[in-house]
Amino acid sequence: MSEKSKAVAEAPVEIPANAGLRTAPLGFVVKGIEGVKNAIFPMIAVLFATGSTDYRILIAVGVGAAIVLLTGFFSWLSWTRLRYYVGEEDIRVESGILSREARSVPFERIQDVSLEQKLIPRLLSLTQIKFETGAGGKDELSLEYVTNAEGARLREVVRERREGVVAKAPTDLVTDAIDDEAAPLAEDAEPIFQMDDRRVFTFGMFEFSLVIFAVLAGAAQQFEFLLPFDIWEWENWAGAAGKQTELVDGLSSLGAVGQILGVILALGSVAVIGVFTGMIRTFAREYEFRLDRTAKGFRRQRGLFTKTDVVMPAHRVQAARIQTGAIRRRFGWHSLKFISLAQDNGSSNHAVAPFAKMDEIWPIAAEAEILPPGTDLQWLRPSPKKWVDGGVLLAVILFLVAIGWSIAGFLKIALAIVVIGFPLIALGFWLAWKRHRFARDAGQLFVREGLLSPDLTIAPRVRLQSVEIKHGPLSRWRGYCELHLGLAGGTLSIDGIALDDAEKLRGEVLESIVSVDFSALPK
Repeated sequence: MSEKSKAVAEAPVEIPANAGLRTAPLGFVVKGIEGVKNAIFPMIAVLFATGSTDYRILIAVGVGAAIVLLTGFFSWLSWTRLRYYVGEEDIRVESGILSREARSVPFERIQDVSLEQKLIPRLLSLTQIKFETGAGGKDELSLEYVTNAEGARLREVVRERREGVVAKAPTDLVTDAIDDEAAPLAEDAEPIFQMDDRRVFTFGMFEFSLVIFAVLAGAAQQFEFLLPFDIWEWENWAGAAGKQTELVDGLSSLGAVGQILGVILALGSVAVIGVFTGMIRTFAREYEFRLDRTAKGFRRQRGLFTKTDVVMPAHRVQAARIQTGAIRRRFGWHSLKFISLAQDNGSSNHAVAPFAKMDEIWPIAAEAEILPPGTDLQWLRPSPKKWVDGGVLLAVILFLVAIGWSIAGFLKIALAIVVIGFPLIALGFWLAWKRHRFARDAGQLFVREGLLSPDLTIAPRVRLQSVEIKHGPLSRWRGYCELHLGLAGGTLSIDGIALDDAEKLRGEVLESIVSVDFSALPK
């Protein structure tokens, strides 16, 4: 991209009074590239469908060019018919070629504004702006693509209008928005958390993923006509395996030992592929991860191919969730997520420190006024009755299965089910109960669960929205229940708690909630 084109893309938008605005014309380049991507499969299909025709390459190229031209034409037509308006109380988008659609979202409903840049728009200094309403789906509003300066301006305008600040002149808003984008780097010499390439790669080693097999299966289903046999027939795979190299024959000659070695090699290959795939996915998602604390809140930037820039106001953080895995916890690695009103890729959990040590996590949580549990905090376990009832119910089902096998004449299988199954059920439910604990102090509620992969949720009482006691006939008879604590960005529950303890805790939480005038809190 030339310097002149880049300067035009970054130039502030002139805003006539009460006039509708268009998205950036350079968005046509992005749509054109998307048209090329959409034309690849039809071109391949035409290439093989025309057989040995002398002009099959020209026909395929012609089909691809037609798709690209049609995509570009309809993109241009949609662009000419799209306008967005920034009013005093809402933002409105009008679109549609034959039938017109006007969507309006009041500023007070917008929870957050995020900027997202995929690879091609990023190279063209364009961004997609998303207005998060917290509802998800159809209620979300987005614009693609606008210049970086316009995206920053719109984000600042929404915040100013939502907070009830006196409206500024359009040129002032552009200047303030651009300054705001650079503010974290100027105000904070160092971010409160960031990950270099080495840490991101280390993170990827723990993110085991087999998504590559799903991709290959999907590609094979699309292009199965190019394969020498039907991939969905097991006999074909068995026949292909019987024709393999001397290594397979050598393993087969070793009998049971060779079969075991073959299984180990196969599992090792899958493990290597899973680790490698996880590293690639993690590096692409978390590249140049940076978290800054600004006057507006927490600003998170990350991504290699798709760069996201999300700002989450600190006062909208409802709770903090600290998680780890069975292996990574042995090395002291954890993740910190904030539960918030706004959505982050369809989830209310915002990753603010996805791979960090505990001494890095607590200072970040403190910025959201969430404190670690004290050393003198009294942890309580819920009543074991729920886990006892669940274990007994599963044991009865397993016993009935064993009776069925014994009636069918398979007494050894029935005996194995009883001898192996019952101890495993008892051990599993005992471990599940043992790692489910809760505690509270003067201002916060703590819930910890999980044995191999511990999960700690910390919620300030004043930010809880509701308290619900739920129990069925069996739990009511046995004297325990589930305590559901409503968060604006999710739910938090304590399972198996004694009914008396649940009622007492509900009273304490409600007392904390009613002590705060929520109408006086920042919006």
